[in-house]
Amino acid sequence: MTNPSKANQRFEISALALGIEPEIVSFPRETRTAQQAAHALQCELGQIVKSLVFECDGSAVLALTAGDHQVDTQRLGVLLGGSVGKADAKLVKEATGFSIGGVPPFGHVTRLQCFIDHNIFRYQTAWGAAGTPDTVFSLKTKRLPELSGGKVEDFVCIR
Repeated sequence: MTNPSKANQRFEISALALGIEPEIVSFPRETRTAQQAAHALQCELGQIVKSLVFECDGSAVLALTAGDHQVDTQRLGVLLGGSVGKADAKLVKEATGFSIGGVPPFGHVTRLQCFIDHNIFRYQTAWGAAGTPDTVFSLKTKRLPELSGGKVEDFVCIR
């Protein structure tokens, strides 16, 4: 990748620390949505890992979901034992160090409680944001729990 942003560099450093050498793919325009990323990569929507930050009783929580699924906030709330809502842009940036649309599945500035959608594991390889809305990287899905520190749970519904 030529001219990586500071966010890409921070992500790459954290990935290297976890033993991953990410090949960051850059797009000419933003791929903020899973649909845009899947289209740009010419892959299935389910191969996109969405890194979504929610707020539960004042704390940030990370939900990693397959691109063709969405978070059921009631189910997530049951897992957390509280009320869940989407985090605002300020909380996302404070909790992860990245802006909405560029949040990777790991490598955040704070350790977040993390839940992983079991549907991600339908694929051996998936794609996640690499720090900015116009960059992604591929990863082996089986490594996602180890890399993110997340628990595989059922908290989603089909889009």
